[in-house]
Amino acid sequence: MMTSNEIRQSFLDFFRGKGHEIVPSSPVVLPADPTLLFANAGMNQFKEIFLGARKPSHGRVADTQKCIRVSGKHNDLEEVGRDTYHHTFFEMLGNWSFGDYYKKEAISWAWELLTEVWKLPKPRLWATVYTDDDEAAELWRTVTDIDPAHILRFGKKDNFWEMGETGPCGPCSEIHLDNTENGCTPEMVNAGTPEVIEIWNLVFMQYNRKSDGSLDPLPSKCVDTGMGFERVCAVLQGKKSNYDTDVFAPLIGAVSRLCGKPYADGTEEAVAMRVVADHLRTLSFAIADGVMPSNDGRGYVLRRLLRRAARYGRKLGFSRPFLCDLFPTLEAQMAPVFPELAARRAEILRALRSEEESFAATLDRGIALFDEIVARLRAEGKTTFPGEEVFKLYDTYGFPADLSALMAAEQGLTVDAPAFERFMQEQRDRARGARKDRTAQDNDVVAALVERGLSSEFTGYGGLEADAQVLAILKDGKPADALAAGESADLLLTKTPFYGESGGQVGDTGTIVSADGALRFDVADTRKPAQGILLHRGKLAAGTLRPGDWVHAAVDAARRAALRRNHTATHLLNAALKQVVGTSSIRQAGSYVAPDRLRFDFTGSDALTRDQLAAVERTVADYICANAEVRTYEIPLKEVPGSGIVAVFDEKYGDIVRVVDVAGISKELCGGTHAARTGDIGAFRILAESSVAAGVRRIEAQTGPAAAEHTLAEHDALASVAARLSVSPAEVPARVEALAAQVQKLEKDLKAAAEKAALERGAALAGQFTDIAGIPVLIADAGDLPADPLRALADSLRETHPDGVVLLAARDAGKVAFILQAGPAARDRGIHAGKLVGAVAKVAGGGGGGKPDKAQAGGRQPENLPAALAAAKALISKALGA
Repeated sequence: MMTSNEIRQSFLDFFRGKGHEIVPSSPVVLPADPTLLFANAGMNQFKEIFLGARKPSHGRVADTQKCIRVSGKHNDLEEVGRDTYHHTFFEMLGNWSFGDYYKKEAISWAWELLTEVWKLPKPRLWATVYTDDDEAAELWRTVTDIDPAHILRFGKKDNFWEMGETGPCGPCSEIHLDNTENGCTPEMVNAGTPEVIEIWNLVFMQYNRKSDGSLDPLPSKCVDTGMGFERVCAVLQGKKSNYDTDVFAPLIGAVSRLCGKPYADGTEEAVAMRVVADHLRTLSFAIADGVMPSNDGRGYVLRRLLRRAARYGRKLGFSRPFLCDLFPTLEAQMAPVFPELAARRAEILRALRSEEESFAATLDRGIALFDEIVARLRAEGKTTFPGEEVFKLYDTYGFPADLSALMAAEQGLTVDAPAFERFMQEQRDRARGARKDRTAQDNDVVAALVERGLSSEFTGYGGLEADAQVLAILKDGKPADALAAGESADLLLTKTPFYGESGGQVGDTGTIVSADGALRFDVADTRKPAQGILLHRGKLAAGTLRPGDWVHAAVDAARRAALRRNHTATHLLNAALKQVVGTSSIRQAGSYVAPDRLRFDFTGSDALTRDQLAAVERTVADYICANAEVRTYEIPLKEVPGSGIVAVFDEKYGDIVRVVDVAGISKELCGGTHAARTGDIGAFRILAESSVAAGVRRIEAQTGPAAAEHTLAEHDALASVAARLSVSPAEVPARVEALAAQVQKLEKDLKAAAEKAALERGAALAGQFTDIAGIPVLIADAGDLPADPLRALADSLRETHPDGVVLLAARDAGKVAFILQAGPAARDRGIHAGKLVGAVAKVAGGGGGGKPDKAQAGGRQPENLPAALAAAKALISKALGA
């Protein structure tokens, strides 16, 4: 029996023998293509080649591609763990032809690998083709010896492949394997039957789907095949489930040992183990490729995925973070193939642990919120749990709808499922609209320009001005024959010195004018939607512009100089962080280079200390004073590994890459514009350091005149404070410390006095307990008191009647606070402090909650305090059965 590693290598060796170049997997993120949250197919990294915007270095390639499918059109999340073959992370084995071979070779080679190399039984194989693809159907009959009755036709849903809502697409031919005992019927193919499973998809890429839904032919016909690695491993290893192969077995075994429960197929525990194993793979590979759990975009998907894994972990009995304990098994198994897992081990473990710990607290808060909602519904006499609240628990706290439904049923409530689904659909629509925005239009623009053979040459490294011809005028993404004064458009020139936004650096601005000065186009931004496509976005201020006109393009020189300073400074900042904090813990996670400031994101869970920030700032200043030369040169991408040159995960690199080499300081792959020497940067100041996501920190800084102005502003502020305190600037810290100590003492004295006054007030309240159904109860307005004295007063009154109920209210700063405490006897009779106090506070325009024995709440309507206390008496009486 072949191992999974042998199967993977066998595939690559087969296509190497067919003249294919074996290329590495791209990262699971492709920021050059914002239409995708994650790479969901092997062809994603080749999209520009299919569109004709980039020339391939090889006409035939093959690889194993890391893929994640958790959102959008390709979303397998709900099936994961419950069926045998869907995963959120998987490998896709693929071979491609870029205008080289086409359907005949793709079909015959697929058949050869499956039946002659891997020896799959021919009678068990079925082929499907697109309904009108007569060519593919005929090829299956003539270049293979498949049973002709096993060639079936299907429509768009099953046999027309699309990467997303826009982009390259085409008819496909799928290969299915019959694993039934007695042989399948045609009706069982493409029917979602686990026993008849698709193992290979041969896509004949020939169209580009535009944002309006129409199809345009691609510049050349291509082949894009994708074979699910996990599925083919199950087939070749004779397993009925992907989870039983050696791809998953080690990880599932580790889960089983860690929780102390057996892995028994058909049980809920088995589903939980499969989900945990699958999600850990997705999380680990995504974090290794630079995506950190956060509150938006890709990071939000990861956060939700981790919380889903943690919830299933609780079903297995895990009460503490456990994913970190499983990662070493995954690393040992897959790092030999994907070394980024070992290289990013510390970041992966840090992010997993931090997110799990955070979620544990969040889950507890969500349960408390659920209890508050239930208490409110009961107080209002309602029996339906609102769909909006289910959605809020799901969206904010990671509660699945079925968990909310289960908890609601335990409370005798039913969930408004249709309303929940409505909110979910609205969220999906918002996410889909956010992804489409201008990127789908850019895809149309690129395809249209490439089809006409139009592209632009970038000359901006060597100069800031150029004479060029207008190739195209685009109004709202559509070609136009002329542009009149006052109109906005995107211009494509034969060549341009304008840098298009990429690599974190914003696009250039400037002017495009005619030789006689009668025409002026003000460039507000420059974008680069694809290689060779540089679009100047702006407005024509004067004259009339037509394609074919000759113009003079000039970049705003002062703005470009500021961008060069800030971009080179990000490289120096990266090097300084590695020197001060340590190379093993620092990795760039993103950057933003603007004229007025720079932003640098890097991995790290702990905030930098003041001393570390000062050391980083001094180190960058030393680099600047060294006035080191900044050189740029190009090398083949394949020479980068092991060279010490730093590459960033979210950059898309071609076969030839540009290196920015700051002598003796740093070497990075970068396409941005840079200062000639480090001394050109001038001043450098760090403005802030903060957290932007779990395991990701951010430094914001300024250079040049802006940094000098920042220093002057700080000096003026310090001088002003020194004058106000009547000390020298050097004496300000000591003076501030003395004043802070004095203020702290005064606050402590005031708090003690307030608590003393409150306790004195307690003597009068102690005699106001009343008996309700055999339980001593005190419900009282304590007057004007801050929160701390109110708590102290409640504690003292509780001591007089340990088994009773104490509910105190007090006014402070225009609001009202409630404290509710319940003794053991009261709790045994049905009093739950957390649920009751929230319902009481609602009457005063607020809310709150807490534990069964002690809780607090607040309200924004102190005028409703009497009504709230009256409601409290009624609720407590009802709870006690009075």
